[in-house]
Amino acid sequence: MDRSFVVAQISDLHLDGSGRLLPAIETLRAAICEKMAAVANVPDRILLITGDLVDDPTPRALDEALAVIASFRQTGLFTDVQAVAGNHDVKRPSQRAGRHDAYDYLHLPRTAKNVYYRQAGLDLVLLDSNRANLKALASGKIDESAYKAMVADSARLSAEVAGSIGSAGRADYAEPAENLVRVLALHHHPLPQATGEGKRFLGMPDEPLMYLAAPATFLEAATSLNVDLVLHGHRHVEGLTRYSIPDPRVTSSESGEAFWRTIYVLSCPSSTGQAGDDAGFNLVHFGPASHAGRNEHRFAITRCTRLRNDAAFRPLDSNLPGGVIRLPAGRDFSRDPAVQSTIEAASPRTLKRDQVTAIVRRLFMRGSFYDETEPNWAIALYTYMVSAHAWAELERKAARSRPGFDSDALAAVKTLLGRLIEQSADVLGIDRAQLDELYGRGLINCNDFLRQVPRLPCDGVDVQRRGRQRLQLLLELDQQVQVLGLDLGLGGKAPPQPSPA
Repeated sequence: MDRSFVVAQISDLHLDGSGRLLPAIETLRAAICEKMAAVANVPDRILLITGDLVDDPTPRALDEALAVIASFRQTGLFTDVQAVAGNHDVKRPSQRAGRHDAYDYLHLPRTAKNVYYRQAGLDLVLLDSNRANLKALASGKIDESAYKAMVADSARLSAEVAGSIGSAGRADYAEPAENLVRVLALHHHPLPQATGEGKRFLGMPDEPLMYLAAPATFLEAATSLNVDLVLHGHRHVEGLTRYSIPDPRVTSSESGEAFWRTIYVLSCPSSTGQAGDDAGFNLVHFGPASHAGRNEHRFAITRCTRLRNDAAFRPLDSNLPGGVIRLPAGRDFSRDPAVQSTIEAASPRTLKRDQVTAIVRRLFMRGSFYDETEPNWAIALYTYMVSAHAWAELERKAARSRPGFDSDALAAVKTLLGRLIEQSADVLGIDRAQLDELYGRGLINCNDFLRQVPRLPCDGVDVQRRGRQRLQLLLELDQQVQVLGLDLGLGGKAPPQPSPA
């Protein structure tokens, strides 16, 4: 399964129904098509519009917006199109006759909405932010009651984040909720930005009038719920901000990135270059990468810009290789192969034989299943436990599948994994109650697990004898895997691992 996705973000189109912006839309569409060609094989490719699709919600403007959305769909490049409302989209009908309800017309979320993409493990959270900003107070007259009302709106927005994505038990999630990649989209930017500040022809600095009231309340909620990337528009400026707080899950004073929970905030300019501004769009590609000989996941962000007098888009970050900003994703996204295997086994109604073969190969072709001179018992325990989790799902799904699989061999593998778990726990001095507690937790990645268990064998353990017992169990495991049609040589010399790409 390809655990990756692409989000193409456009924003602030400000269509007015006259057709005058259609040439700019055509230039934008051509540039996005060119960039998307390199990622056409990624399973989930989402076009995201972060507000102000129209300048005024008149029927002609809204019809034009629907036609533009349809033209992007017709390219065949996107597997889905999503949007949130901006302040221009939701001007009240009472302000002038002839306006429509853009929420209904364009099918935009009125408060909060989740879209879960099973293949990518992406949880895209769409929020309506129109009541939680200072836009209505451009006169500068902000009294205490008005400010308190705005702070309450921002608190409401953060509560909607919690209500929308805080449910770990949602039936449509095929994996632990904390293991999802969470991207949050809204129109207004949650933090002040230096870029674009100083449009002072208004007679006052515009910055205080453009972002969420009480933004810390909102970001704290988003960060605590493992949101990793926020995408927004509204200011017609580009910007990328990193916001970090101590990770509440870290139980010791660790140094380095492991101590921090990081959220990135990415702004998108007006993609049609409204109000005399430069135009722009963002392409966000989340997927696996190699670093220092190990695999991890990263956000690769390409920001494209078209200067107000230019006819074509170019990379904004042209000083970087390929014009791409590469950001490391959080620790949660260093997914163990067994976690991915569990998701793959759970997704279809039944499993074909080649699917089972691929899952078994992925589970067992790792160092802990081969003859290691000095086993790392803590890592081995983790590997056996996540493999047992995945095997339980594989066994359950294989029982429904046709043609049938050797149920005795499947059950024998499950028993042997249990014995390997018990032996490794015993070497580390972990008793049955502790082991049951560990097994019942969501096993996300090895680093989190290792913080909870002893790293070295306990005193008095004959490690060499236990190593021989472990090897015998692995050889027995290999016999059962052969019954399932695979010759992996478990318990022998580890096969050479392919070099990371």
